[in-house]
Amino acid sequence: MKVQRIIDKQELEAAFYIRKIVFVEEQKVPLEDEFDEHDAYADHVLVYYDEKPVGTGRLRIVDNAAKLERICILASHRKYGLGKEIVKSLERMAKERGLSKVKLHGQTHAEHFYKKLGYQTASEIFIEDGIPHILMVKDISEHS
Repeated sequence: MKVQRIIDKQELEAAFYIRKIVFVEEQKVPLEDEFDEHDAYADHVLVYYDEKPVGTGRLRIVDNAAKLERICILASHRKYGLGKEIVKSLERMAKERGLSKVKLHGQTHAEHFYKKLGYQTASEIFIEDGIPHILMVKDISEHS
């Protein structure tokens, strides 16, 4: 298993394929909502398992915080701890950019997963693309 920053078009296409399978096909997110203008400038990562890309996530800077987005793993590779590796990789990228706060819109079924990684729930439930979500935040500063 390895997580790496996406640096070329082929890797980005692999990430988009994974997102299409998970979000559009599995979770029925409209295609036009899944892919947006932020893809062009966000930092993206791929997680590899047996040298095949099986998961992805992206990071944007929003209001002086790192916003983790589009974190997903193909169904065949869930429960191997790969989601945790994606989150930790994105957090490292945020630290490299000098950021001390991370936030995300987590699907409610994943709230416990994010809590185990040190995130705190910071909102009531809201609906995004027809799916219940919550805002979660984490301080990643050195003193936290």
